[in-house]
Amino acid sequence: MTELLKPPSAAVGVKAAVISPASTPEQARVERGMEALEQLGFEPVAARHALTRGPLYFAGTEEQRLKDLNDALADDAVRVVFATRGGYGSNYLLEGLDLDLVAAHPKPIFGYSDLTAVQVALLDTLGLPSFYGPMVSPDFARENGVHLSSLLAALAGEPYTVGNREGMKLLRASHEARPVRGTLYGGCLSILVSLLGTAWEPQTEGKLLFLEDVSAKPYQVDRMLWQLLQAGKLDGVKGIVFGEMLDCVSPGAKPDLIEDVILQALAEFDGPIAFGLRSGHVSEGNVTLTLGVEAELTSGLEPQLRMLEAAVER
Repeated sequence: MTELLKPPSAAVGVKAAVISPASTPEQARVERGMEALEQLGFEPVAARHALTRGPLYFAGTEEQRLKDLNDALADDAVRVVFATRGGYGSNYLLEGLDLDLVAAHPKPIFGYSDLTAVQVALLDTLGLPSFYGPMVSPDFARENGVHLSSLLAALAGEPYTVGNREGMKLLRASHEARPVRGTLYGGCLSILVSLLGTAWEPQTEGKLLFLEDVSAKPYQVDRMLWQLLQAGKLDGVKGIVFGEMLDCVSPGAKPDLIEDVILQALAEFDGPIAFGLRSGHVSEGNVTLTLGVEAELTSGLEPQLRMLEAAVER
């Protein structure tokens, strides 16, 4: 992977652009989320098309959404960019991404879900770390929606570790007891799979992989993992950490069926497998993960994921 393009560190008090690169958010939730950002000390400013409705389910046309992103990046007063929500539509921005602008003005771009497409593209082409973490509408707008310590540590470039307190448990240990290290990489499973066969195909080899999704039935998760395996995207992967996999259940089936499905689908995978880390689609306390940095996964009854590298220039 290319050398990391680390943005400058930031802290509460900085100007934060709020954009909608995918679907239209609910205005009331955006307003609540921006109030929460203000209470934390940020100075949130909504982009021109952040609340635009249409065409279809998009928050504006492709050109409008791209302009909001580019304007946020070009504004030197903006230090952080937060997406309002995911939904669908970020993939349409990939061809029009202004890579020269991003390279000249690297900034933390917070998001998950559908934003995975943009985050993977910028990480693989430019080395811009992904700040896979809370968004304005689904997380900042609700009580206890944000894991604040990881967010602030990620922005400041301070070391931090997440583990069982953030929902993570060990599903299967590796053959070797020692921790595994690698570049933390991944995002929303269904979006990663949708990028296979495109110019933005995920570059997973040798990585420490984070995968999460929401409301996908266990058999659908099985199918996506099978596709990653058949595409060779788990070759050389050091270990896998799954997210909470919120609502990934089948009616009438036992609640932990998804765990059994993961273990069976990945029966031939040699590395450790952890499950339950609350990052992305979560029930509470959305953890920020800095994808693109070196990290370490410690196996055991209480596994830990430790960031070994800052994602910002301090």
